[in-house]
Amino acid sequence: MILSGDRLEPVACEGLLVIGDPHVGSRRPGRRRDAVWPQAVLGKLERCVAIANERDLGVIILGDLFDRPVEPDESLKNQLIRVLKGFRRRPIVNVGNHDIQHTVLTDSDSLALLGLCDVVDVVATSAPVMEVLIGTRRLGIGMTPYGQAIPTDMRGSFSGVDLQAWFTHHDIAFDGGYPGAVPPFAVEGCDLLVNGHIHKTQKSVLAGRTRWANPGNITRQSVDLVDHVPRAWILDAGGELEAQALPFESGVFDLTGRLVDAADAGAVAREVESAFVTLLQAETSTELKRSGDGSIVRDEIEAKFSEDNTSDAVRAIVRSLLSEAVERHAAQS
Repeated sequence: MILSGDRLEPVACEGLLVIGDPHVGSRRPGRRRDAVWPQAVLGKLERCVAIANERDLGVIILGDLFDRPVEPDESLKNQLIRVLKGFRRRPIVNVGNHDIQHTVLTDSDSLALLGLCDVVDVVATSAPVMEVLIGTRRLGIGMTPYGQAIPTDMRGSFSGVDLQAWFTHHDIAFDGGYPGAVPPFAVEGCDLLVNGHIHKTQKSVLAGRTRWANPGNITRQSVDLVDHVPRAWILDAGGELEAQALPFESGVFDLTGRLVDAADAGAVAREVESAFVTLLQAETSTELKRSGDGSIVRDEIEAKFSEDNTSDAVRAIVRSLLSEAVERHAAQS
């Protein structure tokens, strides 16, 4: 079903399996070179089914179940439905930015179809969602989809629970962040806040009583995640997250233009930092929005390359970074 302020019936289980942004899609990410795509994603979800069923866990997907709001491949959607229906307990799915064409979930989005057909329960509106009994402890669970305001106070959302947790899909500044990211803040009455959207696993941050966590994606889409280890996480009665290994292969990225001689690492780093400043300044001053395809930024960077006589290795790295920035901008627009 699709939840717009509705609450699910309370459930008793042995914990919650938390799954970070799967990004299921028929379109292969630019630098992935898997022999078969998207089997890598479906295989991880199948392993999540096995973990959840073996250990009697509820299931929460942190958003971006789909990589695109409208997935055109009917065969892939049917494969995904078969996998999701394998969970003994129906997954609860937050709405991520990749799941929606507009500002909220609509009938034109593929995720809505899965919710309407009761393959998953989709949380479309920021609200308390359900109570979970784990052993003798009661947990209150709420969610906030992408683009909606994270509550600053969840007191009164549940009565008589031992722990309150909230799940979000937002730009959160865990490790310095980037322009527009929101620093973790205290949410009154909230013990644990688990965020999706940010692709890498982050160190938890304590803000007042609220511990913020970001498990990271189960799908490595971009080359900056080459060292990221895809995992699912079990949330226990005490609010702790335990990592669960998922199958993945190393060496799935085409690193052309990203690897340079180690002896030149210091010089290359300085050159990249200098050249990439132009890109960051342009991106934060909305040049990407003006050009759409990054052509304005690209012209500025190429001019800087000529002015500074930048090495070919650095040019390749920065051009690659620009392409990734344009792709991210297009996906979020």
